Amino acid sequence: MFPKTTYINRRNELKKQFKTGLLLFPGNEESAMNYADNTYHFRQDSSFLYYFGLDFPGLTGIIDLDNNKDWIFGDDLTIDHIVWMGSQPTIAERSQKAGIEHTGSQKELLNLLGDAKKRKQPIHFLPTYRPEHQIKLYNWLGIPVNQTNDFASKEMIVAVSDQRNIKSEEEIAEIEKAVDITTEMHQAAMRFARPGMKEAQVTAKVHEVALAHGGNISFPIIATINGQTLHNHYHGNTISEGDLFLLDAGAETPLHYAGDMSSTFPVSQKFTDKQKEIYQITLDAHNAAIEACKPGTAYKEVHLTAARHIFDGLKALGFVKGNTKEAVQAGAHALFFPCGTGHLMGLDVHDMENFGEEIVGYAGEPKSTLFGLKSLRLARPLQPGFVFTIEPGIYFIPELIDLWKSEKRFTEFINYDKVETYKDFGGIRNEEDILITTEGNRILGKPLAKSIEDVEAERMKAWK
Repeated sequence: MFPKTTYINRRNELKKQFKTGLLLFPGNEESAMNYADNTYHFRQDSSFLYYFGLDFPGLTGIIDLDNNKDWIFGDDLTIDHIVWMGSQPTIAERSQKAGIEHTGSQKELLNLLGDAKKRKQPIHFLPTYRPEHQIKLYNWLGIPVNQTNDFASKEMIVAVSDQRNIKSEEEIAEIEKAVDITTEMHQAAMRFARPGMKEAQVTAKVHEVALAHGGNISFPIIATINGQTLHNHYHGNTISEGDLFLLDAGAETPLHYAGDMSSTFPVSQKFTDKQKEIYQITLDAHNAAIEACKPGTAYKEVHLTAARHIFDGLKALGFVKGNTKEAVQAGAHALFFPCGTGHLMGLDVHDMENFGEEIVGYAGEPKSTLFGLKSLRLARPLQPGFVFTIEPGIYFIPELIDLWKSEKRFTEFINYDKVETYKDFGGIRNEEDILITTEGNRILGKPLAKSIEDVEAERMKAWK
């Protein structure tokens, strides 16, 4: 945990945004894999962690605005638990570390919420993402489980997201730890992967690095020779000479702050000439996007900067034609770049995504419905303290190519005869984590090889 003053100050800052009511923060429970005692790795709710810091299941946080009291509710362990788990601090002892003096049992929580309902005291809560939260809110407040998020507090979503979006110095330091470990994860893959291995072997090497640092991965590892599938979690292929290997992986620190990076490298010792051409276009778009990241610049413009560089690069190779600005505005580039350039990052690898992108990433502005652009998770003007990813890519997706060609879509911009010859190419992306500063931006963490020369130098180490 951070010092208890951190959590006290965070709660006090949040209180300034409200006049009355309760702010309700359900913590997460253990989640069973196949029977009650065989659980998934426990992960506490990120907003609960942000304001209360306690990384333990079965807790609920309450900020009582009207009585200026902060509460933690939960049931202490019995001797039956202690036999299996060892001696554990009480709820009161744990809560002191977060600067909280008021604690109670789950039954007392139910009574407090019941009394608040009778008094018609506003009860604010954030959108849910776990069924257990929906059930709790039904039991506590009578909200139907299939309507929970209809009753989530927009006022609370805005207040929490605005606060969490601006990372403090101690948060930045913790994120940087996660990114440093993430760099090591990618270096391990580049220095380990050899023809004849399974993707799963490389995945295991990457995961090992995160675990060895005392944390875990921040999301399921993408490690694949089929990089054209954006979120590919299958690891059963054998990697061979001539393949491109795309790795998207990140570390999560013991305090649960995330890193998230992508790299693409040849399974062979060097890129082929064909691979170099596409890789360099992707890298140029990546670097141009980072250069565009400045306070006050809308992230949507950062995305469009990357899209224009990709279109220009592909135009020089004969894949596309026509006016770049018009093509990107129409969405023709999305055949090769059908996703967004990046996303916010912090306690969640996609920070606060369960709150709704329109509020967190768009500051209430409507999202585009255009293919490609509709997948952009962040569009709002950048502010000092924002942390996010930059990860443009080029993907040759056979099914998408076949569909657009059959529909004669964007034939004024796309040379389908040329594109057809690359249907077996795969996909490429690099990804780095960026902090907006008052002067511009800073790439977080230890540098990861991304130029063609540096990647090939890393690959040579796999043969030493």
